[in-house]
Amino acid sequence: MRSSIASCYNEHAIKVSDSYCSGPSNRPYGSPILTPSIPNAVTCIYKSILSNQKQLFITLTWCNKFMGQGFILNIGDSNLNSDSQRLHSQKGSKKFQSCNSKIEVFWDMSGANFDVGPEPISGFYVIVLADSEICLSLGDNDQELDLKRHITEIPHAKFFLVSRSENFSGNAVYSTKAQFCDTGIAHEILIKYVREEGSKSPVLSVCIDKKKIFQVKRLRWNFRGNQALFLDGLLVDMMWDVHDWFFSPPTSGSAVFMFRTRSGLDKRLWLEEKNLEHKEQDKVGFSLLICACKNPD
Repeated sequence: MRSSIASCYNEHAIKVSDSYCSGPSNRPYGSPILTPSIPNAVTCIYKSILSNQKQLFITLTWCNKFMGQGFILNIGDSNLNSDSQRLHSQKGSKKFQSCNSKIEVFWDMSGANFDVGPEPISGFYVIVLADSEICLSLGDNDQELDLKRHITEIPHAKFFLVSRSENFSGNAVYSTKAQFCDTGIAHEILIKYVREEGSKSPVLSVCIDKKKIFQVKRLRWNFRGNQALFLDGLLVDMMWDVHDWFFSPPTSGSAVFMFRTRSGLDKRLWLEEKNLEHKEQDKVGFSLLICACKNPD
């Protein structure tokens, strides 16, 4: 049974490490004309498992309009209970009740460093406690935090990233990074929608680690689709939906791109939002979602 599944995947999936993908390319993987758009919002969902096996889903949203001035925090559980908090200041702490747990949040964005977009990359910290357990710890600048003195005595819950979504607007070139498993590396991902020389219609190109993996031509007819990839020993579905770029008003249409890990027997492709919030998450793995509005052609 397993061998038949593997042979089926081998027939249709693209292995990212294949020689034709990893060999040298005569053309740059990025667009020579358009620079990549900058995300205006990034949302990360973390799953945390407390010592009593209670599961919490912690969502952090970083937005351009709040850049360096806080973030939005949401705490949810497997019963669809949730509570959102807008944490306004650069530095502070807050206590509140959510999902029948006592939540404490400590953060410091005053020395945060940014690359592109609203998500800090260093010089910050965000620490979330639920019922006196550390259920999320991000950043690298918590040395002066009073909690640090006692951090070895505080229980640490297991937590991991289950979903990341990025919102873009501007040029139809989107660049990001994603790590699909704990043992894998962070891969550079670039998606571009351009009219190549000699082509009458736009072409969608997907590049990973600076190498072109596949293209979608005749995009007006192939506006939805999926391609299976083998990456870091995992089966990863890459899905696209650019329908609204062709059939909606130029200022209102958006496209959706998704990378999602799945098990060998999982036939589902498009990830439903509810799956990120309750027990179905156990089957989902990791997903990267890109929502993109482009400038009119």
